Amino acid sequence: MAQRLTIVTWNINSLRLRQDLLANVIDDLHPDVLCLQETKVPDELFPEQIAVRIGLPYVLKRGMKGYNGVATFSRLPIEAAGDARDWCGRPDCRHVSGRITAGRTRLTIHNFYVPAGGDVPDPALNDKYAHKLDFITEARKYFHAHPPKSSFLVGDLNIAPLASDVWNHKQLLGVVSHTPAETSGLLSWQHQGFVDAIRHFVPEPAKVFTWWSYRNRDWRASDRGRRLDHVWVSQDLAPKLRSMRVLKDARDWTRTSDHVPVAVTVDV
Repeated sequence: MAQRLTIVTWNINSLRLRQDLLANVIDDLHPDVLCLQETKVPDELFPEQIAVRIGLPYVLKRGMKGYNGVATFSRLPIEAAGDARDWCGRPDCRHVSGRITAGRTRLTIHNFYVPAGGDVPDPALNDKYAHKLDFITEARKYFHAHPPKSSFLVGDLNIAPLASDVWNHKQLLGVVSHTPAETSGLLSWQHQGFVDAIRHFVPEPAKVFTWWSYRNRDWRASDRGRRLDHVWVSQDLAPKLRSMRVLKDARDWTRTSDHVPVAVTVDV
């Protein structure tokens, strides 16, 4: 008999600052696995008590002071997969990888936080943008050499790859997160054996966003969003996809992140 499994990804933008909001995520989305990005806390200061409090007692984490950081909470026992890497040779805590057993299926879960890339979309002038492109290239090559099976890849990938992933395609073509170099690179990475689970349920040309800038005073009225957060599944899991939800109302929570959680449910 199939077991239903829900995975949620959310750039929380500081775990310690926004830890109380996790109760809302649990109540609304009922995740079995919760993947967070931008936790901004070193491992030795990680608030371990959160895991038990939210009913997801098993944790994998990689964190550093003030920046980046990823953490995966699980209802089921989870162990390090052994292929979390220091991408581009930088120990900046942008990837954690774990394995769980759900039903009879052994699943691998990659939790990524891709570099934002700064403001100038020119690798010759902006080292952050160059790093982002190098990160994407290295990830694409890695998954080409290690084809995914029974795998999820989730996280804040900091790129809106499709025209309908942004509020205005033409205006944002020169804006970091939607430049052709980034979008083509991310899609090439995705094509190394993954299926875009969000677009499985919301095909183009329908718009779907997961991020709205803090600069938008009335974010809901202007709706100038981008889809920066992603859930991919390996091709063998695609027929088992059952539902997807973008928790848009989370953008209205008090002192919330500028990203919102995304949940995908599969039968395994």
